[in-house]
Amino acid sequence: MSIIRINSVTKRYGNKTVLHNIFFKADKSEKIGLVGKNGSGKTTLFKLILGKEQPDSGTIEIDEGLSFGYFSQFSELDDDECILDILDTEFSRVHELENELNKIGVEITECKNDNEMKHLVNSQMKLFVEMDKLDGWNYKYKISTVLSKLNFSENHQLLPVSQLSGGWRNRASLALLLIKEPDVILLDEPTNFLDTEGVSWLADWIKKSSATVIAVSHDRCFLDAVTSRTVEIENNRLYEYNGGYSEYIKQKKLKSREIEREFIYEEELLVMEENEIKNRAELQKLLKSSKNSDGRLEKKIAGISKKITPLPTETVITSLYQGKYVPNKIVNAENISAQYGDKRIFGNVSFELFGGERMAIIGRNGCGKSTLIKTLTGEINPSAGKITWGSGTKMIYFNEVLDELDGNDKVSHNINVFGDAFSAQRKKVNKFIQLFGFSEYTLTDRIANLSGGQKARVALAKCLLSGCNTIILDEPTNHLDIMSIQSMECALINFPGTVIFVSHDTFFIDKTATRILVYQDEYRTFENYAGNLSMYNARYL
Repeated sequence: MSIIRINSVTKRYGNKTVLHNIFFKADKSEKIGLVGKNGSGKTTLFKLILGKEQPDSGTIEIDEGLSFGYFSQFSELDDDECILDILDTEFSRVHELENELNKIGVEITECKNDNEMKHLVNSQMKLFVEMDKLDGWNYKYKISTVLSKLNFSENHQLLPVSQLSGGWRNRASLALLLIKEPDVILLDEPTNFLDTEGVSWLADWIKKSSATVIAVSHDRCFLDAVTSRTVEIENNRLYEYNGGYSEYIKQKKLKSREIEREFIYEEELLVMEENEIKNRAELQKLLKSSKNSDGRLEKKIAGISKKITPLPTETVITSLYQGKYVPNKIVNAENISAQYGDKRIFGNVSFELFGGERMAIIGRNGCGKSTLIKTLTGEINPSAGKITWGSGTKMIYFNEVLDELDGNDKVSHNINVFGDAFSAQRKKVNKFIQLFGFSEYTLTDRIANLSGGQKARVALAKCLLSGCNTIILDEPTNHLDIMSIQSMECALINFPGTVIFVSHDTFFIDKTATRILVYQDEYRTFENYAGNLSMYNARYL
């Protein structure tokens, strides 16, 4: 039975219609994935459900007595208390029961009256029953589990939340929501700032939870793991698909011919995504039926993805790279190490990259992935070892480009006057930009007025058209919608140069990487492996 009912709702901001005549229902304990482009209205839908916004027309009905929890990628808990104390206060009734039980325990040991003893024992049993209902005996374990799975060290647990970085305050917000266990949970990019182990644990927690969950996420594996229905916001309307993300892709491809889309290349991206999902499904069957004792399995895995005729979208991208020089040797890292003070971050990392390779750096939060990126960009020097860039190598750092975007400039001009785009045909460049979700109208928008995801797309387009033959990215999928990530994947795969990136998005890694550096906890180093994540898992896991 539905606990949330949205009937014929329209929502406008000024003259702009965000949602038009939408219908939506959510059942008790249902897990729903919410997808759509940046700015399509996902956050607006959440605000309507929470009562923070009112519809211009239509009705929103929510069952009485429901508790709500909302996590946003931009909401940061800010408190002078440490997260351990904040979470502990959520169990105030448990603490009251503990005090009452301790008091009764003392009275029972001192009681000599049979009638009074009977009364005390009955009271004690009632408190035991309430404690059992609250699962109060395990509250410390709950807190410890949530904090450890979200990678809170003992030091982070004891610091005032206000002194934590934005990413850690976000994780603190998520920890508080999970401890509260509300009836309805709205999640906006909950996997940002989590490593793969944390994402996996969160997915298991959601699946076991009795809460109704509506999740926005760019992490497609996460959506597949937790959702049984997918709702897409497109052209101000809601479209529903049965099943998780993979089923949504299959169904949308069939339905896409009936829906008027803003960009013609979207169907091609769906085809590419469908092919990748088929490859992953074939890979899983292969892993279950084969042994990985020799190299034959890896050859079979490598043969799953076959080169097909380039789609028109890919041709638009590659046409801008004709004649681009890419040296054979890009970079050689020899036994590099990094440390802060007396603390060793990682050591003895060695790898060599050649033109056209795409390397993903993988590991848990805090293992030194970003530090390794900073040594490659020259922001910090390695404490030991040597990094040698090949002759003719030109490197650009996505995160730096993103930070330095000129908010007063317009999208089209900012990209067209940068790097190789300056000498390319304006029509070709603008068509390339439109592949990243910008219409002819939004090409003239000021960058300051763009969403975080749109700014990231501008930065990526600039990197790809910069003339550099090596691109470095740190968590590039954060704050992007799924379609933007698909566009990014298509562009990076067809980029003739070398790509180095950090990501926790396993689907993105598998689709994009040709080589991976995997952090090894035991040795505090990164292992170099030629192949993608699935090939690595087939060999070692």
